[in-house]
Amino acid sequence: MSGRSYTDIQRSGSYDGEHAMVRKTVKPEHPLPAEPILPLVQEIRNLVQNARRTAAQSVNTLQVVTNFEIGRRIVEYEQKGKRRAEYGKQTLIELSHQLTHEFGRGFSERNLKYMRHFYIEYHETAPQIPQTVSGKSLAVLPKKTPIRQTLSAEFTNRFTLSWSHYVFLLSIDNRDERRFYEIESKQNTWSLSELKRQFNSGVYERLALSRDKKGVKSLAQEGHIIEKPEDMLKDPFVLEFLGLDEKARYSESDLESAIIDKLGAFLLELGKGFLFEARQKRFTFDADHYFVDLVFYNRILRCYVLIDLKIGKITHADLGQMQMYVNYYDRHVKLGEENPTIGIILCRTKNDALVRLTLPENSNIYASEYQLYLPSKEELKQKLIEWSESSPVTG
Repeated sequence: MSGRSYTDIQRSGSYDGEHAMVRKTVKPEHPLPAEPILPLVQEIRNLVQNARRTAAQSVNTLQVVTNFEIGRRIVEYEQKGKRRAEYGKQTLIELSHQLTHEFGRGFSERNLKYMRHFYIEYHETAPQIPQTVSGKSLAVLPKKTPIRQTLSAEFTNRFTLSWSHYVFLLSIDNRDERRFYEIESKQNTWSLSELKRQFNSGVYERLALSRDKKGVKSLAQEGHIIEKPEDMLKDPFVLEFLGLDEKARYSESDLESAIIDKLGAFLLELGKGFLFEARQKRFTFDADHYFVDLVFYNRILRCYVLIDLKIGKITHADLGQMQMYVNYYDRHVKLGEENPTIGIILCRTKNDALVRLTLPENSNIYASEYQLYLPSKEELKQKLIEWSESSPVTG
C-alpha cells in the first residue's frame, strides 16, 4: 500500500496497487444542465407566482362570498322570528357563542353584524339573490331562496375586494360614495391603507366639486374616468404624506424634493395614468435655460403633463411662464400622434378670475391649490351639498 493507510486512501480517493488503480469520482452537488435553463426557470417561477396569487384571491373571494351567505341566512332567520331589536341582538349573541366554540375566531357578534349588514347592502347586485330586502325596512323573504353552493364566476366578478375592504366600505353611509370607492379600489388595486387614505382625504368630494351633477352620478356608476384634461384635476390636491409642517418655512425646492421622495404617494394623489419622466427638466431657447419643475406623461390622455410648484399665491407671471413651457413642448417635444401638452400650476392660493383673464379660452393650463393637511370631510360634504343645491343639472 506504499506506506499509506486505508483512511488515507479513502481521503485521497485513489491508490496505486499491484493490480489496479481506483479513482473516486466526485460528482458536483448541482450538476450543470446541457444547455442554459434560465428561460425555463423564469417561466416556472411566473407560473408558480401567478398560481399563488390566484389561490390567495380565491381564498379572499371565498371568504367574502361565505360571509355574504352567512349574512343572508341571518336575515332570513330573523324575518321568521319576532320583529324586535332585542330578539335580533340575542340571536347574534347566541350564534356567535356557538360558532366561536366550534370554529374559533372570526364569528364575534360584531363580525356577524358586519355579515348581516353586508348582505343587506349588497344583495341587490349579487347574482340570483332575492331583491326584497331593504336597507331600512326588511320585508319578508320567500320561503325558499336559491342557494349558491359553489364559488361561481358570477360571484367572483361581483366581489373582487377583500373582506377587510368591504368592512371599511360598509362604514360609508352614502351609497354613491361607497360605490365610487369600491370601483376605484378594484380598478387601481388599492390596498386597505390606500383606500383609507383616499377616503380620509375626501377624494370623492374633491372630484365631485369639479363636475356637474351628471358627472357626479357617473363617479358612482363608473368611477373616476379620465377623458379630457379637466377630469384629472382635484381642487385642492392634498399632500399631507409629504410630512411638511404647515407653519414652518419651506421653499419650492423643499416641496419638490419631498414630492420626489414620496413619488409613489404623489402619483396616487394625481390619479390614473400618470408616469413620471423628470424633475427640473431643462430646455434652452435663445441661449436662455428654462426648467420645468416636474414632467409627467399621462398614458390615458396620451400627452405630457407639466407641473410647476408655487408656495405662494399664483401670479400673472406664473401663468405666462407655464404657457411658454406648454408651447415649447407642443412644438418641439410631443409627437404628431400625441395630444396637446397640459400645464398645471400647484399653488397655495389661486385666483380664478386672474386665471380666466390671463389665459385664452380652451387653454390647456390649469391652476389648483394644494394643502399639507387632510381636509375635513364634513366641510367637504357641506360644500358638496351647497354646490348641489345651487348647480343646475346639465346633459
